[in-house]
Amino acid sequence: MGFLKRTNKKFDYQPRYYKGEGNPFKIEHKLDQFRKTAGKNKGIKGKFNDAFDDLKNSDKSVNKTLLIIIAVLVLIFLYIIDFDLSIFTRN
Repeated sequence: MGFLKRTNKKFDYQPRYYKGEGNPFKIEHKLDQFRKTAGKNKGIKGKFNDAFDDLKNSDKSVNKTLLIIIAVLVLIFLYIIDFDLSIFTRN
């Protein structure tokens, strides 16, 4: 019996004055319903496959927005470190 894992007990507790559905103490991120990688424990290979499929079939407007944000942050960083853009001209 020393080799068997001990499982935690699960209780289906419902508060006295709670009128909603489900368990109010269940901790879940509000964006988990839109992600394939959250939820089931499928192993590392399954998680990588889901993440790669998400990357391949992602929304193009999100990618464009992400690129614009990255470009703005790079320009702000170059301004902060006082980078001189004149080294790219021939003068």
